[in-house]
Amino acid sequence: QVRLVESGGGLVQAGGSLRLACAASGIKLDVMGWYRQVPGKQREVVATVTSGGSTNYADSMKGRFTISRDGAKNTVYLQINSLKPEDTAVYYCYAQLVTRPYWGQGTQVTVSS
Repeated sequence: QVRLVESGGGLVQAGGSLRLACAASGIKLDVMGWYRQVPGKQREVVATVTSGGSTNYADSMKGRFTISRDGAKNTVYLQINSLKPEDTAVYYCYAQLVTRPYWGQGTQVTVSS
């Protein structure tokens, strides 16, 4: 059974930074990553990283978002810099084993102007 536990969300002023963390229990996963969702909108991908360390970012997320992975801790991180009010969303940890997806419970990030 795979369990994903996110941490690091919160309230931050515009221009600030946050680092989200997602710890996975269970076996090593092929892909880990982050999505985000604003109420009333579809969940969108932020970034993913493979077990080999290859990263992929949504075009709109390049520059201020950095994803990283600690294989020993089975944890994926998302560093967000220069936060903007439009970054306000619930951020979900995502993981994939072969073709099966797993989701965390989500962590709220709120950016005040």
